[in-house]
Amino acid sequence: MDTLTRMRAFIDVVEAEGFSAAARKIGRSKALLSKYVRELEDELGALLLNRTTRQFSMTEAGHTYYRRASEIVREVDSLADAVRESSGDVRGRIKLSAARTFADAPIGQSLIDFAKEHPDIVLDIHLDDRFVDLVEEGFDLAVRISRLENSSLIARRLAPFSVRLCASPDLIAKHGMPMRPQDLARIPCIIDTNGRWLTNWPFKGDAGETMSVSVSGPIEVNSPMTARAAAVAGLGFTMLPDFIAIPEIESGRLVTALDDRLLSGSGIFAVYPHRRYLPAKVRVFVDFLVQWFKTRESA
Repeated sequence: MDTLTRMRAFIDVVEAEGFSAAARKIGRSKALLSKYVRELEDELGALLLNRTTRQFSMTEAGHTYYRRASEIVREVDSLADAVRESSGDVRGRIKLSAARTFADAPIGQSLIDFAKEHPDIVLDIHLDDRFVDLVEEGFDLAVRISRLENSSLIARRLAPFSVRLCASPDLIAKHGMPMRPQDLARIPCIIDTNGRWLTNWPFKGDAGETMSVSVSGPIEVNSPMTARAAAVAGLGFTMLPDFIAIPEIESGRLVTALDDRLLSGSGIFAVYPHRRYLPAKVRVFVDFLVQWFKTRESA
């Protein structure tokens, strides 16, 4: 049995957080994966995993080996992808990180459309509202909705992104339309705790400077979809991603406010680590997303 096969087995077990979960995910037996990892440890002369009946953890040597092994396996896969691409055969698995907000919104259809168009590529989607470490956690790329500040990543802009301050017509009739950001301090607000601002919402000040307003209200929730539903129900103003807010705005169930005071400059990006070889499957996926969003903007 070659070292690369054992290495892949170890990576599968670590990323699935256990032998049983890895066996189910990749379709191999738990006993076989355990055998591969044990042989790898024997070959290295070091314990990589601490195993007990109910717990699973990596040793310090395991953490070191996982980081380097993940890089090596990705380089090997990238080389294979390059050869396949030259013959017109692009296949493999893409490990993607994306926010639940992205996947649950209409733009999440882009992932489904890609899978339909490229049946030979397995799209392994991990939905998480935190910013994962792509290299440390073995992701090929991530779709992020934000201002990009990490220069260690390569990014391609897929689409512009903005937030909308919204409330129902009934709530505005009851509390009035805010004329300045400071007015929100006296009006009920719904806080999406997934957002980076929490209860301190940013705006442009009277002189164009960045300012923040401390807000409060009856609901704090880590879901923009729930925040939207609460706003439609008349519970308060809320900050929503434009792609989630627009359907309710167009229907008249939500009304926007302070449009000229909201910050701009964010976007939806595909980001991936600096690598010597960008896998063909990743390039195909990113190109697809760029075109998907371009077509949507022109529709």
